[in-house]
Amino acid sequence: MDHKRAEELVAVHGTPTLFLSESRLRETYRTLASALSGVELFYALKSNCHPDILRILDREGASFDVCTGGEIEILKGCGIAASRCIHTHPIKTDKEIQIALDFGISIFVVDNEFELDKLVPYKDKARILVRMAIQNPAAIVNLSHKFGAKPTKMFDLIKKAHDMGLSIAGISFHVGSQSENSLKYMEALGYCRDICKAAALEGIPIEIIDIGGGFPINYINEAIPIQQFCQPINEYIERYFSNYRVIAEPGRVLSGPSMTLAATIVGKSLREGIWWYYLNEGVYGSFSGKMYDHAEYPFSTKRHGKKHSSIIAGPTCDSIDVLYENINLPDLSIGDILIFESMGAYTNASASNFNGFAKAKIVTID
Repeated sequence: MDHKRAEELVAVHGTPTLFLSESRLRETYRTLASALSGVELFYALKSNCHPDILRILDREGASFDVCTGGEIEILKGCGIAASRCIHTHPIKTDKEIQIALDFGISIFVVDNEFELDKLVPYKDKARILVRMAIQNPAAIVNLSHKFGAKPTKMFDLIKKAHDMGLSIAGISFHVGSQSENSLKYMEALGYCRDICKAAALEGIPIEIIDIGGGFPINYINEAIPIQQFCQPINEYIERYFSNYRVIAEPGRVLSGPSMTLAATIVGKSLREGIWWYYLNEGVYGSFSGKMYDHAEYPFSTKRHGKKHSSIIAGPTCDSIDVLYENINLPDLSIGDILIFESMGAYTNASASNFNGFAKAKIVTID
């Protein structure tokens, strides 16, 4: 978003405001759908469950990945059918299972034998995806540290579930978020091939392969273009999994680029030769992703001129609320607007009202 457009919007809506671009979200969805042709896309609500995002993706034909009863309530409010949803939280309470079943969701994710026990009473209604752990040190966020069975344990877990009378829908995995390349997807799919062969020998059909999410986006550092990133994944799927239903759980790659934040400098100070600029938004708000998600958001100012050593901080009384250090900026003034891009994923989703500051409003444009 250019600064002229931002100032026009800010004159109407004020700051801090997250501007959700409908056209950008549609374009991003269509680009990913093209890059992963033949793969069904289940948008991960946890990245950003704002109703406008869900309605836009619903009109694009997306399906949805939910983890809680709270997310199901949001889907209900958007009029989204349960037939287009899966429940992917590996650890669930009985109440959460019942909420999902009552809504009409039938596919659940498990990664250990204790979760199998929970689903036995509902074996006539529920089908399971068994989640596999994939270690990926190159990913920014490790999503196999907390969940997933080791590849060597997967068949035993599938066999146990089958012997308990549970219906096996398939295998799922997540290679980690913001992956540098697609090699880990092929590694995981290689394990899936072996597991499917072992299951077939035991008469256990595997229908679904869920390749999870983790597709990278541009922050301060540029990511591999999504078409290039997905090409080897597509080729591997076409070669070895053409007879399976392959699905994915994209979150960040869709929601991330869709939002731009406009924030205002509300204070400045020269401290030990370094200019400090204080925004009306910080790590307890829309910049929560800097703490929880290791994201570094690109930003711009309309100011030009000689640059000085600077720090950008948030508005709260907590000294941890610092956004950017060791950066060089031109002279900025109180009242200046800064624009931050790629602010749609794990920002407002994990924001709080700490120190009494309201969350940034969200305004849908174009």
